Amino acid sequence: MGDSDTEASPGGGSIAAMTGRILIIEDDDRLAAMLVRFLAENGFEAETRGDAGSGLAALRGGSFAAVVLDVMLPDLDGFEVCRRVRADSDVPIVMLTARGDATDRIVGLELGADDYLPKPFNPRELLARLRAVLRRREPVSEGARPVLRFGDLEIDRDARSVRLRGERRELTAHQFDLLRILAENAGRAVSRDSLMEHLQGQPLGAFDRSIDVHVSRIRAAIEDDPKHPRRIVTLRGVGYLLAKDAGGAA
Repeated sequence: MGDSDTEASPGGGSIAAMTGRILIIEDDDRLAAMLVRFLAENGFEAETRGDAGSGLAALRGGSFAAVVLDVMLPDLDGFEVCRRVRADSDVPIVMLTARGDATDRIVGLELGADDYLPKPFNPRELLARLRAVLRRREPVSEGARPVLRFGDLEIDRDARSVRLRGERRELTAHQFDLLRILAENAGRAVSRDSLMEHLQGQPLGAFDRSIDVHVSRIRAAIEDDPKHPRRIVTLRGVGYLLAKDAGGAA
């Protein structure tokens, strides 16, 4: 569907070509078939599963670049599927739901989903969100420092890992990239709107609290006392700041 469908990656190939298959776990057969066709038209290979059991089995038996996961499934709900996937995989997950409750979105993000899309949705928006989560998996540009160090906190951009005093701390892909952006702007305030634009390429809604949820999860991983954070500081009415001396106050 135009030039954007072959978006170039730093390595010279298209994003689709370098990222592999998409797994769609969705019990609405018509919607699933439509998404497979639409993604194929845009260069992605996709396959579908209609229930949680077969979806989890597919993930165990194959390699996927990302998962599109419906919340309402006939055997297990998508939240439980997300929890089980996150037990041993950091594959990007975009959740879908017909329920408009903001609580569902927060629960999904807390369980490790990278993004969340309410039904009904425009397939192009799903495509944009998939490209965004996959783009965040691309290697950093040549010449950039692969490891950012702030006191006893290390952020390895190539390995996409975080260590505190040498101990690995687990973050989802979305949370890692949020921390990376704060680290690349250490000592400077970064607004929530700016964070969302960097992560998803779209403005943050006035009542969208997903950034706050992710920051809370990051603090739980890297702060000595998450209730009194000293590494990621909230600047009320402004945004967030990663202290250059990550072991102390900003």
